[in-house]
Amino acid sequence: MKLLEVKNLNVHLKTDEQLVHAVRSVSFTVNKGQTLAIVGESGSGKSVTSMAIMQLLPKNIVRYGEGSSIVFENKSILNLSESELQSIRGDRIGMIFQEPMTSLNPFMRIGEQVSEAVLIHNPQMSQAEADKLALETLNVVKIPDAEKKMRCYPHEFSGGQLQRIMIAMAIINKPDLLIADEPTTALDVTTQAEILDLMHDIQADMGMAIILISHDLRLVQKYSDAVCVMQNGKIVEEGETQQVFNQPKHPYTIELLTPIPSDLKQPLGDDVAKIIQADNVDIDYVLKRSLFGRPKKVFNAVKDISLHLKVGETLGIVGESGSGKSTLGRAIMQILEYRGNIAFNGLNIANLSKAERKVLKKDMQMVFQDPFNSLSPRLTVGEIIGEGLSVHYPNMSATDRRAKVMKMLEEVNLSPAMINRYPHEFSGGQRQRIAIARAIILEPKFVLLDEPTSALDRSTQITVVELLNKLQKKYGLSYIFISHDLSVIRALSDRVIVMSKGEVVEAGNVQQIFEQPKEAYTKRLIAASHL
Repeated sequence: MKLLEVKNLNVHLKTDEQLVHAVRSVSFTVNKGQTLAIVGESGSGKSVTSMAIMQLLPKNIVRYGEGSSIVFENKSILNLSESELQSIRGDRIGMIFQEPMTSLNPFMRIGEQVSEAVLIHNPQMSQAEADKLALETLNVVKIPDAEKKMRCYPHEFSGGQLQRIMIAMAIINKPDLLIADEPTTALDVTTQAEILDLMHDIQADMGMAIILISHDLRLVQKYSDAVCVMQNGKIVEEGETQQVFNQPKHPYTIELLTPIPSDLKQPLGDDVAKIIQADNVDIDYVLKRSLFGRPKKVFNAVKDISLHLKVGETLGIVGESGSGKSTLGRAIMQILEYRGNIAFNGLNIANLSKAERKVLKKDMQMVFQDPFNSLSPRLTVGEIIGEGLSVHYPNMSATDRRAKVMKMLEEVNLSPAMINRYPHEFSGGQRQRIAIARAIILEPKFVLLDEPTSALDRSTQITVVELLNKLQKKYGLSYIFISHDLSVIRALSDRVIVMSKGEVVEAGNVQQIFEQPKEAYTKRLIAASHL
């Protein structure tokens, strides 16, 4: 039975300079109990389509084309008043947003936020009844010790738990349709599987339909009944999921289904020098302090880990959220305090002078997970990429600095003409290339890459992986690549370390880890990745 019908949807978004045709003549239907996946790269229009269904696009910038139609349960969404829309949003149609940390109120306890979602649509319900329903729903989404956790704030939860809380808020009113916009982005593979299994179980219990918006095709193949492939605002291919995956017709669909190339690298010889040597690294987080600032409660995040990295080598570090891989990376970059020894080119970093550490910062660079938050919105791309040159080469002229920045933009496959644009004017993949350019322009010897491809679609991931490989060969770079995406790790790495609960559970070359894993934990990660 038909629940939602979108017909000839055209969405124009007004920017400062022009009217952008973001969604072009899109049509699809969603039946009760069905899961429809909408896939495509950044900027394809899939999230704009979902926001149009919910009527969440800002009224002052959106224009709908003539003949556009969105009909939900025989009601024309585009013709409803704001009060009528409010009665549907969050009640009959629920939505899970991509970034739970930015979607939840940091000043409100979790229990208040979940109960608020039901009180808005049921004002006759008492607070006690709403709290009881909130607790029941948090138990449904498997939040451990839910009664206690209702009194906690968002920052006290992991990424996977925050996503479960968002699901609880979306389903508490038992909607007929749930729109999940990239619900597993930046989560590790086992948590992704848990979240989508949970959504699948809730769907079976409630009989609701789901629109799953994602760039992760392996998840789409497993969890959806039908799929629409979007490119440049249009649906270029659609059909039953298995049919589209087994017999793709459009070149873009074929491109999305192309796996990341993973040619095994030639092992480096034993005589190659080590650029990084970490011995017995231990890292604690202070959870609670006394009145006088002394640690009362400590969490041991990294436990006695030793590793090394050779010149020109890529070491991949994988593990679930909370495994300690990013914490270890930040200690190597001297961002966190640690016990043990970390040496760069044979010199113990802790023993270096302030002047020596400043020089070292040029040789040790980092690319962060979220380029949007790591790039200043107030600076142009040219200023962002050239900032390091100003610090480390203060005598370089503005003309030479600009010329070097423009050359670096070309190196990362961006036009030099983009030098005066701001970060918000770029897609996620382009912003990540800008972040890479900012790190590489100083010609470092070592780069730490912390989840740099986790939020990117598959075709953009391939572009970034090829770019990193090209830059490594050209400049002789050494990488530590931290990721939960095992396909990217396999494509880039020479050796792999598998971490769990702050410890190394397995280590070896790529072939050994992926083809002959020894530990049950490693096998579970590989199985969840559907490689």
